[in-house]
Amino acid sequence: MIKTVILIFIITFLSSLKADENNKELIESAIQNQFRKKENIARDIFRNPLETLIFFGIRRDMKILEVVPGRGWYTEILANYMKNTDNFYVAKYNKPPFAVEIINKIQNEFDTYFSENEKNFGSVQHVFINDRFEIESDRKFDMILTFRNSHNWLGIEKGEQIYRSIYKNLKKGGILGVVQHRANETMESNFGKGYVKESFLIKFIEEQGFKFVEKSEINSNPKDLKNYEKGVWTLPPTFRLGEKDKSKFIEIGESDRMTLKFKK
Repeated sequence: MIKTVILIFIITFLSSLKADENNKELIESAIQNQFRKKENIARDIFRNPLETLIFFGIRRDMKILEVVPGRGWYTEILANYMKNTDNFYVAKYNKPPFAVEIINKIQNEFDTYFSENEKNFGSVQHVFINDRFEIESDRKFDMILTFRNSHNWLGIEKGEQIYRSIYKNLKKGGILGVVQHRANETMESNFGKGYVKESFLIKFIEEQGFKFVEKSEINSNPKDLKNYEKGVWTLPPTFRLGEKDKSKFIEIGESDRMTLKFKK
């Protein structure tokens, strides 16, 4: 009897290892997709998509939502990883709450790009964020991801609404993955310059109902000084100061980021 139990345990353990390895290969394949934009591929060294997605625990049998995908840096990877599952969605603004012309332009370009390149990346289905900052969806998700958006929501005092809506749209036991530019704990959060204190954001999201699971230093950058005139956008890839001190900012690299995992 004991030998049988041990054998079952070993078989289960080895099967789990094999599944993890297969999943890793699928993520790697999506990252190595030759149809990704070259400028996006060049940023892998800073954004660490393989390690980040493994940390969050993504799987192809999940229903996945990416909230406010911007120009689609992660969407290229996620859509390809989830290809042929019919389970990948993005949440976009129905009516942008700020920078209306810019965001409308970005969202329209996003739609055109992924519509024209569906064969290269897979299907990207849409849900919308309404004027009350609620995600309008008739489905529940296993995992919701958002990358570098929290400072914007906090800056316009819509953080509570969007994170409560994210909570509502997750299945029980579902995972929220957050990546965000990180302020030093000795500094004040400066939403207008893109930086948020890690301790503040963890507590804030917990207050919306989530349980904090763990954090990772995957996307940390100790070179980031976080004291720039034009905020986080002084650094690559934006270089808001143009050619001024550009070599210095190239040496620093992209921003220091927290990587946080929560559970409903």
